[in-house]
Amino acid sequence: MIYRFRIILDNDTDKDILRDLEIRETDTLEDLHNTITQSFGFDGLEMASFYVSDDEWNQGEEISLFDMSEGLNPVKLMSETSLNEVVGDSRTKLIYVYDFLSMWTFLVELAEIVEESEGADYPNLMFVHGQVPDNAPEKNFEAENFDDYNDEFEDDLDIDDYDNLDFDENWN
Repeated sequence: MIYRFRIILDNDTDKDILRDLEIRETDTLEDLHNTITQSFGFDGLEMASFYVSDDEWNQGEEISLFDMSEGLNPVKLMSETSLNEVVGDSRTKLIYVYDFLSMWTFLVELAEIVEESEGADYPNLMFVHGQVPDNAPEKNFEAENFDDYNDEFEDDLDIDDYDNLDFDENWN
């Protein structure tokens, strides 16, 4: 089967920047990563991850391009994960982040599952709309109600008053 995806640059502007592509359901997330980077004009040399998402685009399990954990935690890798393991009829959304310094963020949605067309080459870039900006759109990572959040941790602690901290400096 062939998965048809719509990939939208999450840019918080009124300009739509998207790509529609087709790829085999048995291809890996690394294949999808390569197709996305090429279709948006990136060199593909930066770190990237997919995140399983729910219908409200909440970020879930990470599937990474490289294992940077140094063996401390098990890491799910793009090269070892086929598309049909993470998306299908009931799970249609992924979040894709490319270049963790710039934070290019894309919403990836499975739009359709179709039969493979005889003689067609996959992956296949079907549709291109919009120009990718020179720099990644800025993200706002502040809490919506930061004051309310901060109130939860308010106390009379003065972190510059070392003499009155309940701390044994010779603990070791």
